[in-house]
Amino acid sequence: MPSSVLEQTTPTHTSAAPTAAARALAVLRILLGSVLLWAFTDKAFGLGFATPAAKSWMAGGSPTAGYLGSLKGSLAGAFQPLAGNPAVDAAFMLGLLLVGGALVLGVALRAAAVGGTALMLLMWLSSLPLKTNPVLDEHIIYAAAMVALAATGAGRVWGFGRTWEGILQAAPAPVRTALS
Repeated sequence: MPSSVLEQTTPTHTSAAPTAAARALAVLRILLGSVLLWAFTDKAFGLGFATPAAKSWMAGGSPTAGYLGSLKGSLAGAFQPLAGNPAVDAAFMLGLLLVGGALVLGVALRAAAVGGTALMLLMWLSSLPLKTNPVLDEHIIYAAAMVALAATGAGRVWGFGRTWEGILQAAPAPVRTALS
């Protein structure tokens, strides 16, 4: 019995070629990872899109100060004190880099889904109340997509998921579970 959706084939396929669904999930994985890696890169180096060079992390700017410092929502008081904190800046940037990198490479998708979902939920909470929908915004959609990608083993198509699984075979069970 196939261990993931990505290993399933339709009755007309007899080869081990990935299904259309598996390829679609791989595209989603790579695009979502690229969104996070782009956010990391722009905030780190100030490429002039969302972050000017003078406010980049490498120039001494804070990747969290602008957003968290300008919050107006119901939870602003809980998040504003975190603005500009070097530990929060480092955790945010590390989260973008690790989750985005894992998604693009197709490795550690379970850990990426957990970390990415936590990051997205915190960003969702910080933006409450939402302006265009009472419950949903892109952060919830991204979190749901990360969970779906991990649950379906989406790193096996156009990624290093199979290689990663082979590497983890030698790891102790708790490590294997956490990083699969």
